[in-house]
Amino acid sequence: MPNTVSRLATWLIPFFLILVVHSVHGATEPAINILGEEPPEGFDPVTGERIISNERCLTCHGDEQMKTDVRDDGSEVKIFVHSKQIRESVHGELNCNSCHITIDRVPHRKAPAVIVGCLDCHRETWEEVKNDPDGKHERLKVVNESIDSYMLSVHAQPNSLDQSRTNATCYDCHEAHNVGELGSIQRAEKRLKNPEVCGKCHEQQLEDYRTSVHGVALLEQNDSESAVCSDCHTTHQIDSPDTDKAKLAITKNCGDCHEEAQRTYFDSYHGQVHRLGYTNTAKCHDCHGSHKIKGEDDPTSEIHANNRLENCRVCHEDANENFLTFWPHGDADDRENYPGLWFFKLFMQTLIFAVMAFFWVHVLLWLYREVMDRLQGKGFIEDLDKPDIVYFRRFPVVWRWIHGLFAISTMTLILTGTTLLFAHTGWAKAVVVFLGGTEMEGIIHRTAAVIWLGIFLVHLMIAVTNIIREGKDFKWFGSTSMLPNWKDWSDLKGMFRWFIGKGERPEFSHWTYWQKFDYWAPFWGAAVIGTSGIMLFAPEKTALILPGWMFNIATLIHAEEALLAAIFLNSVHFFNVHFRPERFPMSTTIFTGAIPFEEFRHDHREEYERLAATGEINNYLVRKPSRRADLAASFITTVLIMAGLALLTLVLIGLVTSPN
Repeated sequence: MPNTVSRLATWLIPFFLILVVHSVHGATEPAINILGEEPPEGFDPVTGERIISNERCLTCHGDEQMKTDVRDDGSEVKIFVHSKQIRESVHGELNCNSCHITIDRVPHRKAPAVIVGCLDCHRETWEEVKNDPDGKHERLKVVNESIDSYMLSVHAQPNSLDQSRTNATCYDCHEAHNVGELGSIQRAEKRLKNPEVCGKCHEQQLEDYRTSVHGVALLEQNDSESAVCSDCHTTHQIDSPDTDKAKLAITKNCGDCHEEAQRTYFDSYHGQVHRLGYTNTAKCHDCHGSHKIKGEDDPTSEIHANNRLENCRVCHEDANENFLTFWPHGDADDRENYPGLWFFKLFMQTLIFAVMAFFWVHVLLWLYREVMDRLQGKGFIEDLDKPDIVYFRRFPVVWRWIHGLFAISTMTLILTGTTLLFAHTGWAKAVVVFLGGTEMEGIIHRTAAVIWLGIFLVHLMIAVTNIIREGKDFKWFGSTSMLPNWKDWSDLKGMFRWFIGKGERPEFSHWTYWQKFDYWAPFWGAAVIGTSGIMLFAPEKTALILPGWMFNIATLIHAEEALLAAIFLNSVHFFNVHFRPERFPMSTTIFTGAIPFEEFRHDHREEYERLAATGEINNYLVRKPSRRADLAASFITTVLIMAGLALLTLVLIGLVTSPN
């Protein structure tokens, strides 16, 4: 009998121990035997690794009464996980040790090293399912694209204080056990938590953000539409804010919410440089601040009236009070708030449309008439079998040099100026890179402007000297004068009658009305473009005598007048001089200084008859330019024409693709 009792005790004691353990850990928890070994739960047939059920892990990690544990070194560690969050997360169907790959048994013999590798798992899974015809794994593709972006970010780089760690891992930003589906409640909640997540590492930035208009709206008013860290710094490919790439991205991202402000910013010089991909001019956060952004009525705001001047002086050291009247976001299309700017834009665009409409109609009618005359055997037709051997001298050497330098400097100004005006185009970015950046582009532009103005003043001095030398003999409205007269008005009307077949072609004197227009246009250009350019070249000096809003007007008229010059010179002027049928494919007179005698007699018959009658004509007759001079003139003219047409093409592309 004792032996029987002893045998029963031997069997019953382990049984009762199992019941006790079972009751402590819950009815659903698999039993642990008295030897401390876990019963086998299965192995992954592919990897051979042990499969541990989530319920086993949650026995300890899901216990709300025991949210922390103490390591062997005495430090406290959080071990609690919400089981509901895991089940509802995007990873809800995975086993815990699918991510915690170092866990191979429960309970742990010792505190395990927490090693979680998100990257390989997502990449390997995508490789397995990316060819799925049902397309059920599109989100996983986005995740892998995010991984590729993350690997290029500052977060993926080794920590400077601990080279064995990266600056931030996936689960530092994504709550490890609560990764929600796109658009889910979890993800909406995460947006509100975004600053707190980033603030775990960026503590000072979080404190600054709390006081900003964005932070107050988000953290105090739960306005999820307010900007959070990832809106400005992006989500995965985050760069150091000191890099140009980050500065460009942050400024671009501001426009996701502040579209109108971004549009007017890009219309400014600061924004045009930024759009070209450079950061050496003011950006959104340079003026408004970064993490402490506040409204202009807040006395602590960087754009408050009391603080704005110091803000400007960060770049413009000698800025004075007049800078405060500058319109950083001045909108020429906003008549109500910027009536002066609106008026100047209306005036300049009306001028452009009027001039171009008139002269393009003039070009088309002229082209039509000369083509019709040539079909009828009328007009001047050069006899190529018997070229002229006698030429008429039209331009002295000094004027030929002046024209050549004018042409080169003008084209340089157009190229370097329109790169800013059309900064949104790919060609503008390529040109600036070729030139060596926006700072070098600015130097080239201003150098060309100084050369252009210098040539203009030299030409003016020569013209005045000639007038003084002739004295009383100079005829202000004579046949050789550049001043418009009533004959020019008669010639203009006569040309239009000829265009439509209602009259003969007028007889012109030394200068035609369109040549006089070409001559006087640079005077207007020198006044408008030159004056506005000088104002923008030296803003601190300009602000000593003019209010800051004059910079807005100067920027507008400088660009609009330059646009008019670029289109007119490379279309209308080229047609009048080179492309009309009687002159096609080009005229080299401006570089050889001489025109074939018969061509002169046809184009300037009134001048020819006057000189022939007085016997002065022999004073202007010269030999045909040498072959070398003719080839050189043809080469220079061809290069300038091709350059001009290329510039015209780029300008038209910029206008057609304009984002505004």
